[in-house]
Amino acid sequence: MALSRVLADQVRGLPCACVQIDEANIPGNAQDGPIAAKAINVVLDALDDGTERAVHFCFGNYGGQTIQSGTWAKLIGFLNELHCDHLVLELAHRPPEDLDALKDVRPEIGLGVGVIDIKVNHVESPDEIARRIDAAERKLGPGRVKWVHPDCGFWMLKRSIADRKIAALARGRDVYLGRR
Repeated sequence: MALSRVLADQVRGLPCACVQIDEANIPGNAQDGPIAAKAINVVLDALDDGTERAVHFCFGNYGGQTIQSGTWAKLIGFLNELHCDHLVLELAHRPPEDLDALKDVRPEIGLGVGVIDIKVNHVESPDEIARRIDAAERKLGPGRVKWVHPDCGFWMLKRSIADRKIAALARGRDVYLGRR
């Protein structure tokens, strides 16, 4: 909690449209959710009115390996406690049933859906990405998917692969939206 107060002091007054907090431990340690939500909310509540509040969660990445075991189903109560506007979630490298659990996230929290797997070198095709977006929208309901993005950062991938994945993301979104 002391660290959350230090971070809250640092984010107050930031001239940002959006501030994203990254948390990669709780997905594998759901039992720590209550204290983590309390600490994250201290930081989120310190942001100025009008600043979009985002929280990113993933299951970790070390050399293409998932670090945390767990499921989104075990985290729904925790996610619903957050004072955020949207979540940025790892889903491309996750089992399909994780989407089912996310239906129980409070409707006022926007969902950002990972549609690019950053743990592999395979560059997704635009059609593959469009299918992932469509599957998420069908499972979660119309309008629940507010963002599409990579699962996490690209730090483990070569720049050329990361660049191609980002280009494919934009093309896949356009295919999904019918803008080939």
